[in-house]
Amino acid sequence: MKIEDRIAFARGDRTVDLLLTNARLINVFSGRIETTQTVAVAHGQVVGFGEYPAKEVLDLKGRFVAPGFIDAHVHIESSMVGVGEYARAVIPHGVTAVVTDFHEIANVMGIKGIHLMRAGGGPLAKGNTSIPLNLYVMLPSCVPATPLETSGAEIQAADLKGLMKEEWVKGLGEMMNFPGVLHGDPEVLKKIKMAQGKRVDGHAPGLSGKELSAYIAAGISSDHECTIRGEAEEKLSLGMHIMIREGSTAKNLEELIPIVTPRNARRCLLVTDDRDPEDLVTQGGVDHCIRKAIQLGLDPIIAIQMATINPARYFPLPGIGAIAPGYQADLVVLEDLKTLTVSQVFKAGRLVAEKGKILPGVIDEKQARAENTFHLSKISAKQFQIKAMADRAKVIETIPHQIITKKGVYEVKTQNGLAVADPGQDILKIAVVERHKGTGNIGLGFVKGFGLRHGAIASSVAHDSHNIVVIGENDDDMAQAVQGIVEMHGGLIAVKEGKSLASLPLPIGGLMSDQSIAEVRDGLTRLHRMVKEMGCKLEAPFMALSFLALPVIPEIKITDKGLVDVTKFKIVPLFGDT
Repeated sequence: MKIEDRIAFARGDRTVDLLLTNARLINVFSGRIETTQTVAVAHGQVVGFGEYPAKEVLDLKGRFVAPGFIDAHVHIESSMVGVGEYARAVIPHGVTAVVTDFHEIANVMGIKGIHLMRAGGGPLAKGNTSIPLNLYVMLPSCVPATPLETSGAEIQAADLKGLMKEEWVKGLGEMMNFPGVLHGDPEVLKKIKMAQGKRVDGHAPGLSGKELSAYIAAGISSDHECTIRGEAEEKLSLGMHIMIREGSTAKNLEELIPIVTPRNARRCLLVTDDRDPEDLVTQGGVDHCIRKAIQLGLDPIIAIQMATINPARYFPLPGIGAIAPGYQADLVVLEDLKTLTVSQVFKAGRLVAEKGKILPGVIDEKQARAENTFHLSKISAKQFQIKAMADRAKVIETIPHQIITKKGVYEVKTQNGLAVADPGQDILKIAVVERHKGTGNIGLGFVKGFGLRHGAIASSVAHDSHNIVVIGENDDDMAQAVQGIVEMHGGLIAVKEGKSLASLPLPIGGLMSDQSIAEVRDGLTRLHRMVKEMGCKLEAPFMALSFLALPVIPEIKITDKGLVDVTKFKIVPLFGDT
């Protein structure tokens, strides 16, 4: 809309498209609720407040109206569907904008994967007619995340240079290679320098003191990996923005919300990072974070600011994040501020969702094309055998609701000279099978905390290189599970006594389905039910499994190259205490 037209509409000289009356307006600038407010909308923008001649008048009858919610850090691939189906899930929950990092698909397909996701979403930063969601991108900084694994692609600074100039690109995504930053790795520094003028998001769990100062001095301005209050408070005090995460596995809200005060709240954001389709459909996206923060005692206005104006200012995202003249009319109508029940969602002044459902004809998704990204030979049970080299072995210990792990050392159970799983101690075998380049690499180890009594489960969603990760009680079922993943061209599977009990194909890069999010949710629900019957005690076992292969999250992980001590940033022997 031309500036002359905006002025004319704001003055009341022309008839606006929509007038929302009797609203209780959440003013994220003043931090107040403005009662009996009237909001005027023309050509998709808010033009003013008060009485205006209007084509349509909608009486909100005292309900609250807030800016559309913004998820400041999310990996859409973790929803196991494309951009359109993801939007179908989150828009009815009031999410009208996301800042995403496509590093999952990029680790499989490189730059081609980023373009694949863009094709599913249509035009991005300014919104589009096919998907009513502002989609902004942080370019993946670490493909692969480390040299301690085999990924499907490698992205250098030169590969990102052209994309960094795009309006829809807001900067460089989470810099996981903090050792590379601290030691001045030339390629890492090239990427950071290339992003000057835009944001560089961080990823530095546990980093503190002078090393943290050096990391921040490099130009990195946020972190979403804080798990304890002291860590978040130190990073806040050194100038970082803290993204408080509540995902399907990593749940940090309860621990971190107490650090938020009226004095520092402007530097705090709410994010989901990774949420599976079950949680997206039933709980929502970043609205779930807002709701939980309020339930934990945070002032509702501050909680809403942390998912509206705060991310809009941080990146920045001009024209969204508030309800004010000249801002895009992305509006969420709420029944109350306790349950945060969303009754209506407007995108650029257009009603797109009502009573928890997307309206017919709102989304016309372009489905991504599926191509086989699996290149490996047939797997045999023998490949999962572990020769007992000593009495004691390192074991990855999972922590409920966290993606960090602990390093345990246990006496291993042996049979015929082989180290085997010990379900009685809740110790299972774990393996990561390389699937991109046919190297034949298989990393072997042990894991504790799943509770699986029988069979095996496997996934081709294995952050961040997305090889095949499998855990099991016996080698035969582990091999069968991996073979099942290959035959599906990616997915999740549960196997017992050589038979597949349930599976969920994810043929798009081994990460996403070409089905609807409702179908994917139902498939995941069936899988969770079967895995629970196999003895597993985790709420989201496949999400937890996927992070065991991420060698940038302490304390110990596993890749196709072996067991990784993240604190030492190197491959370590499976057997022995050190």
